[in-house]
This record gives sequence, C-alpha cells and structure tokens, in this order.
Amino acid sequence: MRKQIDYIITQLRGYYPEEELRELAYWIVEETMGLSRTQILMQTHSQVIPNLEAILQRLRKQEPIQYIFGHTEWMGLDLRVNTDTLIPRPETSELVEWIIAENDNNAPLHIIDIGTGSGCIAIALKKRCPTWQVVGVDISSTALEVAKENARRNNVEVAWEEMDILSKTPDFNDIIVSNPPYICNKEKSEMDSRVTKYEPHSALFVPDDDPLLFYRRISSMKSSKMLYFEINEAYGNEVCKMMKQLGYKDVQLKYDIYGKARMVSGRLNA
Repeated sequence: MRKQIDYIITQLRGYYPEEELRELAYWIVEETMGLSRTQILMQTHSQVIPNLEAILQRLRKQEPIQYIFGHTEWMGLDLRVNTDTLIPRPETSELVEWIIAENDNNAPLHIIDIGTGSGCIAIALKKRCPTWQVVGVDISSTALEVAKENARRNNVEVAWEEMDILSKTPDFNDIIVSNPPYICNKEKSEMDSRVTKYEPHSALFVPDDDPLLFYRRISSMKSSKMLYFEINEAYGNEVCKMMKQLGYKDVQLKYDIYGKARMVSGRLNA
C-alpha cells in the first residue's frame, strides 16, 4: 500500500500543508479499505482503492475529509458530521475535560449544552459522567437530527430540544456549557477555505459590531450555577469583564494547548 500512499500525497501536494499530506493519505486508505494503520504498513502488495479519484477531486476542492466520509473520531467517540454541523475541534475537547475535572462526576447534575451542533459536547459529557442529566439545544433542526443519531451511535441518552436561545430562556440548570458562534464576519478572509466554504456559517459567525452577542445573552439569562464557554481568543478579557459585571464570581480565563485564550468559566451565587 505504500505506493498508493505516495500517490495520494503526490496528488494532494500543493493543496494542503506538507505536514498534513501523509495523515490524509492514511486516512483515505483506512476509510476505504477498512485497514488499520499497522495493517497498511504491513501490506506489501498494491490494492485498488475504491473511488480514489473522486475522493482526491473533492479534497482538491478543499472539502473537509470528515464531510467526505461523513464522520469523525473525537474524544473516543464516532460522530457523524455533515454540512449542517461543525467538525469538532481538539480545543473543544479541552473544554469538556475542564468541566469534568471541576465537577462531581457521580452527582445527578443537570447540564445544558447550548448550540450543541453535532452533539459532541453533550454526548462526551454524558459518556464520561453517566449520572449527569444532559440536554443539548440548537436552533437548527437538521443539526439536532445529526446529534440524535450520534447519541445512538455512542450509546448514550441525551435530551434534545430545538431552541432559539436569543428569544427563549431555558430552565435553571447546574451547568450551562456553550461553544456558540464567535467569529466576526471581518475575520472570514483570514480563515481556511475548508471552513468558510463548507462548515455552517450560522454556527460560526457573529456581527462585527456585536462579537459578544451569545455570551452576553447566555450570561444575562442567569439560568445556571456555572457557565463554561469556548471563546474567540481576541475577546477573552471582554467576556470575563462582562461576566463579572453581571455578577459572576471566580471568573477564569483558560488557555488551550496552542497557547490561545480559548475558555472562560464563571460561578453565579445562588
């Protein structure tokens, strides 16, 4: 299979960063041939890769490989993804780990994940903390259908609700977590075309003149004892300041593995 790996790399060179090419090549072979990385390395003879040229053509158009194959692995979960949902990022897993580390994993806590998308946060929390009662909400009915399927795929029970958080307030919970739209429209030109061409803009972008739109709304609802946000690194201090002004205590700004201000938490005095 090494010849096929080298061929894929050659065909994608110039379209992707050099450090991504080999990983993409192995990903294609693993998905299409049903082989593990070890099996690929042990193969000494060539095999025909199904639909390879069509896959390469889509990749050259910058379509994310997760959408091409319809799923991705994240935090040990097999998650279906499509253009109705964002592709889960590594930094979002850090948000999940932070919540788990700071709260009683065996208590019957009530958690709501606002802007759940593929359901990745809600499902990961329920998987790791089965006693938690988790609800995922989203304005998109099509995203919620994906989330429901992902819960079934990963054998967890999560409640789902279609909700426009800008006009409706959820019931009180122990924890609200949200990875809401937080990228300003003016930042589009700086972004990877794989994101801007294929991932849902409604889950990505906020108006340039109101970058804290969702953070302010969710914080103002005061519908939970604890808030956890994933944030735009450019607005970490602003989010913290806003939450403090609204009465939140112990407001923390946390950096991700890339050294970027990526998460904020705060406690509401009951």
